[in-house]
Amino acid sequence: MIMRFLYSLLMWLLQPVTRLRLRLRARAEPVYGERVAERFGRYGDDVPSAASALAGSSDFYVWVHAVSLGETRAAQAFITHLREVLPGMRLLLTHGTATGRTQGRALLQPGDVQVWQPWDTPGAVRRFLAHFQPRVGLLVETEVWPNMVAECAKANMPLCLVNARLSEKSLRQAQRLASLALPAYRGLRAAWAQSEGDAQRLRQLGATVLGVAGNFKFDATPDAAQLARGEAWRRMLTRPVLVFASSREGEEARLLEVLNKKMAPALANTAHAATKNIASSVQWLIVPRHPQRFDAVAQLCQEQGFSVSRRSHWSDGPEAADIWLGDSLGEMALYFALSDLALLGGSFEVLGGQNLIEAAACGCPVVMGPHTFNFAQAAELALATGAAEEVQDMAQAVDRCLALLQSPANLQRAREAALGLGQAHTGAARRTAEAVRQLLSAA
Repeated sequence: MIMRFLYSLLMWLLQPVTRLRLRLRARAEPVYGERVAERFGRYGDDVPSAASALAGSSDFYVWVHAVSLGETRAAQAFITHLREVLPGMRLLLTHGTATGRTQGRALLQPGDVQVWQPWDTPGAVRRFLAHFQPRVGLLVETEVWPNMVAECAKANMPLCLVNARLSEKSLRQAQRLASLALPAYRGLRAAWAQSEGDAQRLRQLGATVLGVAGNFKFDATPDAAQLARGEAWRRMLTRPVLVFASSREGEEARLLEVLNKKMAPALANTAHAATKNIASSVQWLIVPRHPQRFDAVAQLCQEQGFSVSRRSHWSDGPEAADIWLGDSLGEMALYFALSDLALLGGSFEVLGGQNLIEAAACGCPVVMGPHTFNFAQAAELALATGAAEEVQDMAQAVDRCLALLQSPANLQRAREAALGLGQAHTGAARRTAEAVRQLLSAA
């Protein structure tokens, strides 16, 4: 208890710092400046409470927390199944990031509510719970906060972890903060893990794991219109496209360095000429993971001698340039459909990798670096089926991509494996929604 008291005091003291950080982030991403009071459990008149919105009806709020973009996309199929098995459900959707909130708007139906995740102080969480009175709370993947768990338990509101994942790195971090982490994980009413490995690690922290349901991301359906547009654009091209999907800081510089070095020994003129030569055989497309970095990545490419065409400037299709920059949100299906192969962002630095399942669902094979611990199960499945290959560094990744492009038969097998990967592992969202229904029925 003493550690949670000290933690709560620290979180309370950090509130002014949090407000300042939000103002600073709002300069690049204005959504961070919207409705800041919601983060502290204070809601305007246009955010209906349970007492006003649900009075006289049998409807109830089901709280789904999807902190960022990836979790929000993953939650889409799950929310669809929840609506099917829980008649009277109204969605209460929370996020911690601007990209998550922006993506989440598309999941709302009349009567649903979207607000920011409450800051993890007892007061903010209590105000949130008192305002909305959710029947159940469902945290997607990883978001377990000490005061959130404790206050939900006091309110007798079951809080569960769905599509749960816990890497070895996260387990070690939690064990170092055992006095906070263990009560939080033990306080969860239930957890449904993505894999048996995740389940074992969650149990080490005391979580009540009721099953291994699989990964929601396998249930996501790529946007058909985006797929059609990307495939149409690809048919118009005379050279293959390689996409660096969800790239993270530092990784783009590594790729550009490799591209420059590849041709430098064979040329007696400038590095810019080298980039022109390599771009003549392969079209490179970079899609940064975070939108606030779009301008910085464009500048980096130009400083390295590459011309850049940004997606936001396209009308009828891509424009000629050494590097295409995917500076839009929610269009990964288009980018994968446009591409022959993908490099997996976050896997070439010690960042744990990004989700490769969406690439597979679009039939785009993946070449990934050695750091995929955040998506270990998906990476293992993709490697086992031939939908992905693993290399040790960026230079090997570029070499492997170029080799695959020169072998149409191997590339086609990889595409077929990628499409088959998702089809073989669907159903997690439906299984988990049914498990939640059973839990509520038993309660």
